[in-house]
Amino acid sequence: MNDRKYEIIEHLTAMLGASGVLHESGDCERYRRDWAGHELGAPLAVVRPKNTEEVAQVVGFCHEHRVCMVPQGGHTGLVKGALPDSRYPEVVISLERMTRIRHIDPLNFSMAVDSGCILEQVKRVAEEHDCFFPLSLGAQGSCQIGGNIATNAGGVNVLRYGMMRELVLGMEVVLPNGEIWNGMQALHKDNRGYNLQQLFLGSEGTLGIVTGAVLKLSPRPEQSQTALLALPSVEAAVRLYAQARRACSDLLSAFELIPRQCMELAFEASPQLSDPLDTAYPHYVLLELDATGPVDLAGMLEHLLEASMESEVVLDGVLASSGQQADQLWLIRESMVEGQLLRGEHLRTDVSVPISAISRCVEQATAAVSAIEPKATTIAYGHIGDGNLHINVLPPADMAKDQLSHLLGRLETAIFEVVDRCDGSISAEHGIGRSKQEALLARSSETELKLLAGIKAVFDPHHLMGAGRILPSTGEAS
Repeated sequence: MNDRKYEIIEHLTAMLGASGVLHESGDCERYRRDWAGHELGAPLAVVRPKNTEEVAQVVGFCHEHRVCMVPQGGHTGLVKGALPDSRYPEVVISLERMTRIRHIDPLNFSMAVDSGCILEQVKRVAEEHDCFFPLSLGAQGSCQIGGNIATNAGGVNVLRYGMMRELVLGMEVVLPNGEIWNGMQALHKDNRGYNLQQLFLGSEGTLGIVTGAVLKLSPRPEQSQTALLALPSVEAAVRLYAQARRACSDLLSAFELIPRQCMELAFEASPQLSDPLDTAYPHYVLLELDATGPVDLAGMLEHLLEASMESEVVLDGVLASSGQQADQLWLIRESMVEGQLLRGEHLRTDVSVPISAISRCVEQATAAVSAIEPKATTIAYGHIGDGNLHINVLPPADMAKDQLSHLLGRLETAIFEVVDRCDGSISAEHGIGRSKQEALLARSSETELKLLAGIKAVFDPHHLMGAGRILPSTGEAS
């Protein structure tokens, strides 16, 4: 393999230059792990093309010589989908040097970008043109647009603006044989038969490499209202959401469930934070309203709070009186994820159920975890407005490492069984990757698997791109 490896590296270096190809173990180290600390194999090489044509050259070479490859974005995935494989060598194709804003059209509310653009950069450029790109994630300072598309990213604004699937007007993709499909039209309506770009949204780099995208923008909100509200239960949060949808209509942009345990985790991760309320409560909701134009947002929110407190759905709350105070409230939401990381290895899930089943799902999942390990801590938080829950479990602090993996596997199985009973999904926004492949296959019908395999075979019959992600690999590993 060594002779073949160095021959491949020589060819790739001839295409991209020395700065475009990394192959020494030290240089490749950061491409071996993701934000969550997962690490699998070592890449055959890491290539860093600067444009679509270079991506096509690399992919065409890999296709011709049957070299496996995996596209990689900002290392923020949570299902091990972009990590190089440990079973066979893969070329990692990093899009990190493709950061060009190609064009912005404020009249059409659209922006064309390279797929390596960082989400935060895209949001900032949109605002400079009095527009708004609504995708909002905790990882927006490092995640890339191509990765957002490949995983069909969600985030906190889904209930108003939709997932990434609703935020892309067009795209450009390098197919697994090196051909370029150019679908970079900035059309808000296009009904010409099969919608090819929707196949690539959520495909996790298994059908092609997204190199460019036309993004759908919205008017920049001129006013915003943010509130942190205390509630007695998850059921109360669901009832409050129904009230808020009716009272605030489509101006409700975010509605996040936060249990008390998550507040404590946020304070651990960010000691500068202080409790916004004088009393601790079992659950909280962080909600936000946004509007453009002469809308009385403050009056709308005040009316909602009066009605919900009168019915004792809401027990207490705080309204942000400035943008800085709103940022502090949102920092709680971001820091609680960091707080979980500080506790060490733990179970993360990303499930969805019908909104009306959220309370039942949380209750049954918590009971299922306690039955397996009474000393474990279950924390259920997430996006109430789209039914997306993160039912995570912190294991006992004194548990031996050799027991931990087995326990987390049992807990995940138990939680997924609860989700099944609620007619839900095991993946709401993180994707399948490698981590959830077994669970996906167990829940897919023979007809569904046949269709999925057929799509993969059309685009990548040799299973060279993203092999072993979503579906098992049956192709030709190098």
